Amino acid sequence: MSKRHEERQRRTLTATETDFDVIQQRALLVGTYANKVELEDAELSMTELALLTETAGALPVASELQHRTTVHPATFIGKGKAEELRQLALAEDIDVVIFDDELSPKQQRNLEDIFKVDVVDRVALILDIFAQHARSQEGMVQVELAQLRYRLPRLRGRGLQLSQQGAGIGTRGPGETQLEVDRRRILRKVRNLEADLVRLGRTRSNQRKARRSSEFHTVALVGYTNSGKSTLLNRITGSDVLVENQLFSTLDPTTRRLVMPGGETVLVSDTVGFVRRLPHQLVEAFRSTLEEAAEVDFLVHVIDASAVDVERPIAAVETVLRSIGAEELPQLLVFNKTDLVDPLDLKGLLVQHRDAVAVSAATGDGVAEFLERLGDELRALDRVVEFMVPYDRGDVVAALHREGEVLVEVHGEQGTRVQARLPEAGVARFQQFIAV
Repeated sequence: MSKRHEERQRRTLTATETDFDVIQQRALLVGTYANKVELEDAELSMTELALLTETAGALPVASELQHRTTVHPATFIGKGKAEELRQLALAEDIDVVIFDDELSPKQQRNLEDIFKVDVVDRVALILDIFAQHARSQEGMVQVELAQLRYRLPRLRGRGLQLSQQGAGIGTRGPGETQLEVDRRRILRKVRNLEADLVRLGRTRSNQRKARRSSEFHTVALVGYTNSGKSTLLNRITGSDVLVENQLFSTLDPTTRRLVMPGGETVLVSDTVGFVRRLPHQLVEAFRSTLEEAAEVDFLVHVIDASAVDVERPIAAVETVLRSIGAEELPQLLVFNKTDLVDPLDLKGLLVQHRDAVAVSAATGDGVAEFLERLGDELRALDRVVEFMVPYDRGDVVAALHREGEVLVEVHGEQGTRVQARLPEAGVARFQQFIAV
């Protein structure tokens, strides 16, 4: 046992609750790629894995990217490579080995037998981060459900006391093994959590229906995790949504009112950040939350302009949007964090994405222009309707100016003829004044 491990063991035995916070796990990161075409993407994925590791509270101290055309069924990376990395883990005093892929239960067991330390995959790492950041009741239920679905096929016995029952005389065990008890308990818990999510999802659905029936347009901020969505929401609405410089700091959707420069009120929702290869367990568990983005009038896709490669995060977000049926919604690309970008690089991004706008949510630069553009995009969604308003209903004319965009206003013999662009809720409210 190394001196560092001896010190860790001594501190663990005598630590107070506060001391545990400073005992940081040392992590070895492992990834693979099949060919040179995949190499760049694999390198970026490993960089992201390091950020995920730091967000989870561990310290990435070493990494290994292996060229491998096929996955080894027993150890994922092959027994020889696993033994080589075991030596590296010993030399670096590694506490946990993190793979940038999803491991099968068999592979995880075999690797833990080789490394003699915890082995987790990308899915388990992201689940752990979500568990740390969930705050609302729905968020905590979603995370717990995803974790249980992930752990269920990974249940395993610990020696003979959890082995399968024998089939012959003298070999039959008790009525059921502890492993079977654990599995049944988890399945029962999963069913209970699924029922809770149905109930909570019904409440969320009712909230969405109420927003749709209001006279306000609804907008969702979507984007890669840590792209600055919460900072932008705080900047434009004056709210105080949690902002941290780490991945997945916001899990629970937050909706705030935004008064546009033209006076219109818009409901803006912040959503959970996306990531490449978001675990399917999370996509399923968070479906009701992710569907917030599919039930709005307009999407604002926030992009970290300072990222090494902005195109891959954009593609990852588009993939998730397709999975929830939101790919056809109108959207506006917003390059954020312009205060961290070289002006020439930013100019290149805007040339490549001509319909996008650029802002710095941190400094406020470009936010006024963004709001003007957002207002134009939302008004373009509204119907153009012609109204005939009697002269004694000047309040209606004033309301049309306040709640919509008046395109034409002509005073005639019978009243004021107004051509205006209005949301559907506004059209319904002024139905009796629609010109025939």
